Amino acid sequence: MVFKRRDRRPFFQALGELFYPRGGWGRAARYVQHRLRRLPGTPETIARGIWAGVFTTFTPFYSMHFLVAAVLARVLNGNLLAALLATFFGNPLTYLPIGVVSLKTGHFLLGTEFEAGETKTLGRKFADAGADLWHNFFAIFTDDVADWHGLTIFYDEVFYPYLIGGILPGIIAGTVAYYLSVPVIRAYQKRRSARFQKKIMQVRAMAEEQVARTQVEQAQNDSSKT
Repeated sequence: MVFKRRDRRPFFQALGELFYPRGGWGRAARYVQHRLRRLPGTPETIARGIWAGVFTTFTPFYSMHFLVAAVLARVLNGNLLAALLATFFGNPLTYLPIGVVSLKTGHFLLGTEFEAGETKTLGRKFADAGADLWHNFFAIFTDDVADWHGLTIFYDEVFYPYLIGGILPGIIAGTVAYYLSVPVIRAYQKRRSARFQKKIMQVRAMAEEQVARTQVEQAQNDSSKT
């Protein structure tokens, strides 16, 4: 495989770098920013992709963020790669505040209660939902009875409020990212275009100088022959 690592990282090193990448999150953010600015397309197209990626991080579809962002970018006619890169707005440092804001907003809109201490039991609700999925999968092939209690609690108290509550803050965050990105990308593209034009002018000037030098040498050779 062309892009396969020569030295395989130990499992715990790879897991650690998932939460704290090599070089720190600042370096990772600068890399994503650099990649976003160099994408082809108009600033508005790239920014629409960024909007899709940032909005996606406020949805509870954690294992499907790339897919959701790609679909949104397609619908909005945004840059696909920009959408995928912008999903890194959601990371282990931001998922907790994003989740709390989305859950509180969702419970508020649904007229239910969300207590601060509930964040301590989110892991348990995720675990119960996963256990139900695992148990019900094997219940298909055995005599066990499927149990949806844990999944029902997870859906009612976590997933559905998160889904509803993430829409408004996702729109706000995505819109802010859009309007911040457009002028930055446009300014970068103008500077890059100016540098490219400057290089073209330099190459053209060198070519013209070389042609003029060749013509002078040819004229001198002709005069020497006569």
